[in-house]
Amino acid sequence: MCTGSCAKCLGGSLIPLVLFGFLANILLFFPGGKVIDNTENLSQEVWYFGGILGSGVLMIFPALVFLGLKNNDCCGCCGNESCGKRFAMFTSTIFAAIGVLGAGYSFVISAVSITKGPKCFMDNGTWGYPFHNGDYLSDVSLWSKCLEPVNVVAWNLTLFCILLVVGGIQVILCAIQVVNGLLGTLCGDCQCCGCCGGDGPV
Repeated sequence: MCTGSCAKCLGGSLIPLVLFGFLANILLFFPGGKVIDNTENLSQEVWYFGGILGSGVLMIFPALVFLGLKNNDCCGCCGNESCGKRFAMFTSTIFAAIGVLGAGYSFVISAVSITKGPKCFMDNGTWGYPFHNGDYLSDVSLWSKCLEPVNVVAWNLTLFCILLVVGGIQVILCAIQVVNGLLGTLCGDCQCCGCCGGDGPV
């Protein structure tokens, strides 16, 4: 497969993941599907914006760059018609690396939150984190320690698991583009527009 076509495919795959990341993070601000009276009672990891910043904003730029590579002008520079495409592919590896960092950030934040559990109104009458080292993941009976917001444990666990999966997939896709971009830089794309010779696309 052409390195440009591969990059376009990866970019197209990242777009829906960006949307999932944004949506999941936004929903975390409404634990149990309800508006909370005091935002200080939200889980701390929600404010780290893993889905909005890491899997979202930092992933938009790599996705757009990947999508545009296939149509990038490859007429070249310095008399070398593949030079322009090679430079574009090299640039894509930089954006892919940024994408890996962003998705990795979201992945780590999600993993920490899943292990820590949500902040909630506990059966002792205070707000806090009733779980320890992910013990609630294997013992559903412990979920009763959280009295409010209703269903906050399942809500947070589901959304952070979505962010964990999204971040993991994004890391893989961007890592593939790092390799693909390096191949495109070294070998060039499998087809060039040939516009320097005035022959049009081939």
